[in-house]
Amino acid sequence: MFILFFLVWVIFNGQLTAEIAAFGVVIAGVMYLFLCKFLNYSPKYDLFFLKKSPLLIQYMVTLILEIIKANLTVFRLIYTAEYELEPAIVNFQTDLRSTFARVLLANSITLTPGTITVSLRENRYTVHCLDKELAEGLDSSVFVTLLKKIEKD
Repeated sequence: MFILFFLVWVIFNGQLTAEIAAFGVVIAGVMYLFLCKFLNYSPKYDLFFLKKSPLLIQYMVTLILEIIKANLTVFRLIYTAEYELEPAIVNFQTDLRSTFARVLLANSITLTPGTITVSLRENRYTVHCLDKELAEGLDSSVFVTLLKKIEKD
């Protein structure tokens, strides 16, 4: 996170001089200490994200591909005259352990067109789907599979 703060400082300044770098190190350090002290942030989070970065990048790529596929599906559902939409509310549970993974799954479902996570309580999700076709396989989706890989120690 310190490096991210420093990079943002340099990007906002538009150039890199010794003076800007020195101020950037100080400001990034103060921001990092603030995170650790007041927002319960820990260097363990940095190590976790560094260790899991290949899987997190794979997850982001998968999310983008699923968003594109869902866009095409929703487009087909809306513009096909002979098909009548059947909205559905689906409840399902996952065995994801961490709050991070559960919230990431809920946000991924919401970002995917045609579905919105209405509620998340512990491991229980309530999802509204534009059509019952979009509700199929939510509990065993590619997102859940990747998040289980990310959760493994």
